[in-house]
Amino acid sequence: MNNLTKQEVQELPEESKGFLASRVQRRSFLKYAGMSAVGIALVAAGCKKDKQIEGVYLGSGDIGILNYAYALEQLEAAFYIQVVTSFYSGASDDEKIFLTDIRDHEIAHREFFKNALGGSAIPSLEVDFSTIDFTSRASVLGTAMAFEDLGVTAYDGAGYLFKSADYLLLAGKIVSVEARHAALIRELLSTNTFLGAEVDSNSVNISRSPAEVLSAAGKYIKTKINAGDLPTA
Repeated sequence: MNNLTKQEVQELPEESKGFLASRVQRRSFLKYAGMSAVGIALVAAGCKKDKQIEGVYLGSGDIGILNYAYALEQLEAAFYIQVVTSFYSGASDDEKIFLTDIRDHEIAHREFFKNALGGSAIPSLEVDFSTIDFTSRASVLGTAMAFEDLGVTAYDGAGYLFKSADYLLLAGKIVSVEARHAALIRELLSTNTFLGAEVDSNSVNISRSPAEVLSAAGKYIKTKINAGDLPTA
């Protein structure tokens, strides 16, 4: 089945369950970010709920950027859940371990943002993976590379848009994990290619704007996303 409309955690290892059950709590996020529930509510109040909104509205300001990241993590988690549900033909034991670990990371990221955003979180998105051949190693790893590269450049581009230094720190911690995923996937495809084309001549990672990222990701997201109020500078 290529079209997934609802992604649920399936047979997670005990350590991942523990992370999701105890570590990924909204109160933990608030403590970490140094914000109170009142602060979250005030920021969320900036969302334009008094006008007609088409599609899933990400919001504005830092809340909008957090929802943007949450949308991307939903996409990645859905993809790796599908990959691990039925591995491609010829997958080695090491590849199965690596991809399962990445799945668990992406689920943890997804659930972190969901719990952190609370009532401001967007709903679950409907994805469309009909163009991906999940029986083919080249198709799966090629798509994984595209998703990981896109994710890293997305976090790099979004970092400039955060007003809160706490959120910027959080994004930096997550993007470092995504970059490790990207390097690993590239090495699985071809050795000594871990940097890829996402690093410029100064050895600085390329960044992409939310508009660029959502345009690229839109091929795999059926749900219409309204990102019209996301900050651009």
